[in-house]
Amino acid sequence: MMWLYPFLLAYLLGSIPFGLILTRLTGAGDLRAIGSGNIGATNVLRTGRKGLAAATLLLDMGKGAAAVLIVERWLPGYESIAGLGALIGHCFPVWLRFRGGKGVATMLGVSFGLYWQIGLVCAGVWLAVALSTRISSLGGIASAIAAPMTAFVLFKFASGDLVTIGWGFVLFDYTLALISMALLVIFQHRANIVRLLAGTEPKIGSKF
Repeated sequence: MMWLYPFLLAYLLGSIPFGLILTRLTGAGDLRAIGSGNIGATNVLRTGRKGLAAATLLLDMGKGAAAVLIVERWLPGYESIAGLGALIGHCFPVWLRFRGGKGVATMLGVSFGLYWQIGLVCAGVWLAVALSTRISSLGGIASAIAAPMTAFVLFKFASGDLVTIGWGFVLFDYTLALISMALLVIFQHRANIVRLLAGTEPKIGSKF
């Protein structure tokens, strides 16, 4: 049951709805009544406040990374559990009746926290796809899928200091955890996927 403590800590940290808090504090209104109703950075951008959207993105990433790094410091070995807890907290926050965000930024932060190279690749994929298509959801889904693939490649061929911590365990632990996170992110984008297939998914900057 030791895993429960890092999970709950990470869940509570991940469940902080920074987008909702920032828009309310700055008088931008209730984010849940704007655009898609989502509490993430993409919907904050629909308020016309680019600075708020950027701050939401960074804070949502930060809480994912912080959950992993805090647990790494105090309960090493449970980093993947913490990452999953933070993502679940963001997607299903108890404070908002379990109706949260879609988890892309938080998963990206978790990826950076687990191993910065994974986060770097995922950020590159997210930016490349989002900027080339101008569809935020497509970039997010691609980034989520890239995370476990990158972890597998990195740790499958790991050498040096990674061998000393048991790269075989890290390969299994990180890859499976990131697969679980990617599936959750994809599930949260199920409505977006329907619109993508129908060709009706809004572009970045759209009001809806």
